[in-house]
Amino acid sequence: MPPTVLTARALLLDMDGTLVNSDAVVERCWRRWAVEHGLDPEAALKVVHGRQGYATMAVLLPDRPVEENHADNRVMLAEETADVEGVVPIGGAPAFMAAIAELPHALVTSADTALATARMGAAALPMPAVRVTAEQVGASKPDPEGFLKGAAELGFDAADCVVFEDSEAGIAAGRAAGMRVVGVGPRAAALAPDVHVEDLTRVRVEAAADGSIRLHIDAA
Repeated sequence: MPPTVLTARALLLDMDGTLVNSDAVVERCWRRWAVEHGLDPEAALKVVHGRQGYATMAVLLPDRPVEENHADNRVMLAEETADVEGVVPIGGAPAFMAAIAELPHALVTSADTALATARMGAAALPMPAVRVTAEQVGASKPDPEGFLKGAAELGFDAADCVVFEDSEAGIAAGRAAGMRVVGVGPRAAALAPDVHVEDLTRVRVEAAADGSIRLHIDAA
């Protein structure tokens, strides 16, 4: 089957599960939090990916005051930032980041700046010059705010951007922003992104003469 080709002007990249495999840390921290709050850890892990921590807590404990969720989120961020054991790049991420280094791209992550810096550093991946982190948005994914801000900072319309995402919340955010979505990894497979890949080894980046970006994708 021939590769799928997507043409874009800019790329918007999620971090966890898309560029960086941080599942080991996420599961350690969230299992502990779930147990402390009398929740089923397995059920909790089904909703943690892609959202900011306070938004996950609001889903899991809908009757709890939002101030308590934000307080717990600050503690969770500190724990996750300090724990980088097992954080590694997603397959193909180093080559992919090298290929797009001179092309318009931005990191759009639910992590805050400290956590994003810790995880990208642990995975030995370059931090994009343009990034939208938790501190810069008023609403967590699946709200499209982060992706729309990323597109605006790069100077491109939403329709000219392609999002790389792994989670249900992230894919929904990309769609809500009016962008095409490449789903990365096993979580994305069941979420009907525009194209799905097992990892970033399946993506070849071509810089076209007209300034556009052509993504040659061997879909999973």
